[in-house]
Amino acid sequence: MKRLSEKEEAMMHVIWKLKKAFAKDIREELKEPKPHINTVATVLQRLEKKGIIKHEDFGGSYRYSAVLSKRDYTKKVVKPFLFQLFDRSYKNLVSFFAEEEEVSAKDLKDIIQMIEHKK
Repeated sequence: MKRLSEKEEAMMHVIWKLKKAFAKDIREELKEPKPHINTVATVLQRLEKKGIIKHEDFGGSYRYSAVLSKRDYTKKVVKPFLFQLFDRSYKNLVSFFAEEEEVSAKDLKDIIQMIEHKK
């Protein structure tokens, strides 16, 4: 699976957040400058064609919901991309963010605790 476009991803984040939404609801949740409603509808059609969302028909108004969960999208797209950048190493990934001071010591301790509880 390829990574979604920026517009597609933005709309998917709204759909994941709202669970079910009409195009006008999705548009309302998007950041400024908001796309025209026709653009929203076009992107939603593309997402549906890709099998990522589905719709229910309410007399000509479509309510959209995700077929692909955010977690599954992350697994299929983001995780492989990140590992490619960091030579398939969790250590390289975490150390990059730790060195850039984007991960605090508390965050690292929390990550270690999550890993230990997973075992």
